[in-house]
Amino acid sequence: MKLGFLVDLDLCMGCKGCEVACKVENEVPVSSWRLRVKYVDQGTFPDTSRTFTPLRCNHCESAPCERICPVSALHYLENGIVNIDNHRCIGCAGCIMACPYGAIYMDPETNTADKCTYCAHRIEGGLMPACVVACPVEANIFGDLDDPMSNISRYISADKRVQVRKPEKNTKPKHFYVGGGQAQLNPLAAKREEGYSLFTNITHLKHIGGHH
Repeated sequence: MKLGFLVDLDLCMGCKGCEVACKVENEVPVSSWRLRVKYVDQGTFPDTSRTFTPLRCNHCESAPCERICPVSALHYLENGIVNIDNHRCIGCAGCIMACPYGAIYMDPETNTADKCTYCAHRIEGGLMPACVVACPVEANIFGDLDDPMSNISRYISADKRVQVRKPEKNTKPKHFYVGGGQAQLNPLAAKREEGYSLFTNITHLKHIGGHH
């Protein structure tokens, strides 16, 4: 068994239900996140659009965080999940610096590293991750990548648009995306259009107002 995740970006509507469910299920501090939904605005008014991209740990087959941890707090489970044991963690933050996806945070209450574990405790009990259950449009697809009949395997084999974040890092992520474009998954692909910024407009209005 090799568990993986796929998000259908064509279905995601940015409701943040998965983000809230994750925080509640795993008691994530308000200032931190295991899962967050990124908003990307594109276009020039009036032809604009907003897309949404859920971001979480990629549970890489070649995980830099697991290799760098000096106390094996980050470790693989038999089902492929990169789990974390906060009782072993010494708070060195090596994993945070090693992760190319920014998926690990330092818990301010325990001073130990934490991240998405695909809700390993729920998986052990035969349940789906909290974010999967919470999604009203079933954009989060979770399952066994080794099973060709699983929903996630059928998605990957049927859609040629499947992609991962930062493939050049060679971490072999087990988190996939369908739909969307480079602006959703590659921050460097987004660009700021030339023109007035909000600050420029406000400054301009204040300048005009000063002459009345």
